[in-house]
Amino acid sequence: MRVALLSNWHVHAKDYAAQVHNNPRLELAGVWDEDPQRGQRVAKELTASWFPALEQVWEDETIAGVIVTTATARHPEIITQAAAHGKHVFSEKVLAFTEDDCQVILDAVDKAGVRLMLSLPRLSDPYYLYTQQAVNEGWLGQVNTVRCRVAHNGAVATAENPRGWLPEQFFDPVACGGGALVDLGAHPIYLANRLAGQPVAVTARLNSLLGRGVDDTSVAVVEYENGVMGVLETGFTSGKSPFILEVHGSRGSVLVEDGKVRIRSEELYGGQWETPDLPQQQPLPMEQWVAWIEEGRAPLVNRQDMLNLTRVNEAAVRSHAEACRWRIRGFT
Repeated sequence: MRVALLSNWHVHAKDYAAQVHNNPRLELAGVWDEDPQRGQRVAKELTASWFPALEQVWEDETIAGVIVTTATARHPEIITQAAAHGKHVFSEKVLAFTEDDCQVILDAVDKAGVRLMLSLPRLSDPYYLYTQQAVNEGWLGQVNTVRCRVAHNGAVATAENPRGWLPEQFFDPVACGGGALVDLGAHPIYLANRLAGQPVAVTARLNSLLGRGVDDTSVAVVEYENGVMGVLETGFTSGKSPFILEVHGSRGSVLVEDGKVRIRSEELYGGQWETPDLPQQQPLPMEQWVAWIEEGRAPLVNRQDMLNLTRVNEAAVRSHAEACRWRIRGFT
């Protein structure tokens, strides 16, 4: 299947190009970029064709799909255009800033009958799959709290990168719709949503320690329909912060640190802490996308994941702006 890479705005664009290169089912047809100099440079690096105009991608009937790594603000425009021209879409998170914009995209995709995949890769990881199994099997009893932290040092000054290694465009509040929470915080949000259920309200503080126009150190407390509480942390200012996922219930807990899992449950191992065997890694979202298109195999990432990710982000932005607990529309 021939696919085009639409923009190199996002830091993961080249990662997705590498996934295309390593997938025998995929072929990179070429690159388009809103920045012609950047696009031509990347096309040369990837030994791929350069499309000066987006219309060239739409008109090329040999291109079956597109990888959207533009600024998030352009997702509704670009994805709906792709759908209208019959192109399947793989997109970087998040789908859009608001639930209304997500619905516009989903309606366009449904009308065109194309497949839309959002890159939520941690849903394929063994530590998540085991933790979800522990919840589903009742090993933790009644779950009451989910805590997840994903943070890095992207904005931390070093001798090599005085403003950090994240590209400057990641601090553009218009293009990004925010900072750490909307980007890196997506991972804690979609993981917690899966483990805890339907989010109904959010209380968030989106702080800017560095004063660069977007949040760089953020916390969101998410309330779920079943009473579970989620404490979600993220930031661009943490030098050595591990990935942390905790799920606590009436009969046990699962603790994950940098992919290493421990469980303590009244149901297992005599109630002692144990390091369990983990399930196998599942295919990454791009592999799921291709299998969905070519074989009709349902992906792990679903529409509810996409919508709830945006719902929590949108509510967090409103909560911070108005210094209040923000109820998600339609669920409270």
